[in-house]
Formats: sequence, structure tokens, C-alpha cells
Amino acid sequence: MPEPQVEVRRSARRRRMVSAYREGDTVVVLLPARMSKSEEKHWVAEMLSRLQRSETRRRSPTRTSDAALLARCEELADRYLDGVQPSSVRWVAPMRTRWASCTPSEGTIRISERLRDVPAWVLDYVLVHELAHLKVPGHGKEFWHLVHRYPRAERAIGYLEGISAAAGLGITEED
Repeated sequence: MPEPQVEVRRSARRRRMVSAYREGDTVVVLLPARMSKSEEKHWVAEMLSRLQRSETRRRSPTRTSDAALLARCEELADRYLDGVQPSSVRWVAPMRTRWASCTPSEGTIRISERLRDVPAWVLDYVLVHELAHLKVPGHGKEFWHLVHRYPRAERAIGYLEGISAAAGLGITEED
């Protein structure tokens, strides 16, 4: 895996705290202005390591295969949707207007590759959303009642809306 591009931002107002976050493909490391170059080097390496660990913890094993995705669906269905089970769940090439789709009559669910890198709780929401369609095909009141059994539904919807807006995808929940 290639080394990420790093941008160091120094601030005279920052006294002790060092932090880092991703801004697109760049890792931004925030440092106090008074730090030496050797301290900067140490903290950049440390923050890259911490960020990597944090992102790895958030990753879900469901990203590894369709079988793992199906197993996660089964867990979520048992927990939130009274055990409704799909006949198949698989990763598919990035969809242009959706995060996922399902064919209730066949019990199949397709998840866009765009979701491979989202936090696990967001992917879980999308799976619950599609599983709910196996019980209720449309987006009516009964459907949303089922979806909101997942405790992070609203937060995940906001996350997906943010991704869509930032990338100019135009993907909405009603699709």
C-alpha cells in the first residue's frame, strides 16, 4: 500500500495537542508551531499509525467476500428483522444512482462496491435497509419502522448523504 500524502499544519495557538485526520487522499497532521523537525517526524509517524489502527478497527470483515456479507446479513436479520433471510447477497460494481438494491421476489441483495470503505455501522445500515425490503418492498411507513429498529439508522443516512453530496453522486434514500 503506498504511503499517504501528508500535510503538516502548524499553529501558534496549539500548545500540546497533536491530531490527524483524512482530507480526501491527504492525511492532515495538526501540530504546535514550536515543535522541532525531529518531534514533527516522530508525531507524523505516530499519527499515521494511530489513524491506520482506528480505520482498521472500523472496518468490517464483510468486505472480504460475498459469503461474509451474507453471514453479516443473517446476523442483522436475526437481531433487527425477525430473521428474514435473503437467498443471496453480493458485492457488485459501483452503481450510478444507488448504494444497494434488492429483488424481493427473488430474495437477492446487491451492494455497491462504493460501500467497501465505509465504517461497519454504515454498511450494516445499508444491509438492514435492503433486508427490510424483503419484508416490505416500498419506502412506506411500515418499511421505515423496520429500518429504524437499527439504532444507528439516522446517523448512517446522514453519513451516506454526506458522501453523496461531497462526491456529487446524487444518491438519495428514496432511490
